Amino acid sequence: MFLLQSSKQVNKSIGKKNAKVAPADVLENPLVQEGADAKITEEISRLKMEESQQTNLTKGQTKSINAREFGVADMMLIKQSSNTHARQQSPSKKEDKHCQKLDTPKDLQIADVDSNHKDPQMCSLYAPDIYNNLRVMELDRRPSVNYMEMLQQDINPNMRGILIDWLVEVSEEYRLVPDTLYLTVNLIDRFLSQNHIEKQKLQLLGVACMLIASKYEEICAPRVEELCFITDNTYMREEVLKMESQVLNLLGFQLSVPTTKKFLRRFIQASQVSYKVPCVEMEFLANYLAELTLVEYRFLRFFPSLIAASAVFLARWILSQSDHPWNPTLEHYTGYVTSDLKGTVLTLQELQLNTEGCSLNAIREKYRQQKFKSVATLTSPKRVESVFLKFNNS
Repeated sequence: MFLLQSSKQVNKSIGKKNAKVAPADVLENPLVQEGADAKITEEISRLKMEESQQTNLTKGQTKSINAREFGVADMMLIKQSSNTHARQQSPSKKEDKHCQKLDTPKDLQIADVDSNHKDPQMCSLYAPDIYNNLRVMELDRRPSVNYMEMLQQDINPNMRGILIDWLVEVSEEYRLVPDTLYLTVNLIDRFLSQNHIEKQKLQLLGVACMLIASKYEEICAPRVEELCFITDNTYMREEVLKMESQVLNLLGFQLSVPTTKKFLRRFIQASQVSYKVPCVEMEFLANYLAELTLVEYRFLRFFPSLIAASAVFLARWILSQSDHPWNPTLEHYTGYVTSDLKGTVLTLQELQLNTEGCSLNAIREKYRQQKFKSVATLTSPKRVESVFLKFNNS
């Protein structure tokens, strides 16, 4: 589910002009005063007409953020350029074949992506606090980045990758929401960070974690018998339930986890404000790049929020190399500047290009489908390193 916001609250800003008043000595003469009153009335009428026209031009252009609703850190206003109307009248130029970007003024700073208070699912009033809390939680509820080397003896990163690649196919078969897949992978990694497991039970762990994640995220979770069936009845119902109990007790029932998907939804929302209409290709492409990291054990060393921000960065670059993929709005809502993303973005591009020849293709096949605009087939003619070279030289 991709939630997009549209701003519906506007703040009118009208500059007031001072009407010219005739000198007091002239107004003492009744005849002169009568003529002066007519001139003043005419001047006031003209100013009201200009003020009304200015209101029509500025309506819908400027947005403000209420301090009572959003906190000090989010009190940023969209600045309006004086030549906005002239720019709107000029023909728009298409940046690329996928999405059209707005001709944003140079002094545009931070767009308010939380201005839609009418849709309760967007949690607009609480979104900043929610995501600030998720940034704190991602430090606490993340798996070990080296559990394969430090704890596991019977499994390796390649086995983990094969398991997750298979779980991607299972999630497609049962049409599970993306959050279920992300939570499943998180539960697997957190369990393996604390508990040694034999390779014969690795698939059992994956099935049990998907059962837990489905109960947490889905409206109608698959039944235990269905999950046993997809393993070709390798495991019995009692074994799956026993492993489910073991996982939940080891993790202390802490299932509210800030996965990459949770941050990605927010960052895509912030990215869409730079397009004239929501860019579907960018949304699918960012989700594709983020899902590719699930299979790769080496991406555990990156925070989920950093992976989500890097996926948006690289997706915007792939779709258009004419503009820098990062802007003040994305910096504000992600908390990352361009230099913070370099290592993750370069690693993510290598993964996207499959430079190591990985044969696990479930996610690539998934996003080659037309319903995802075949974004798995997209590549950029220029490597993303050029963005960071320009950034370092500037």
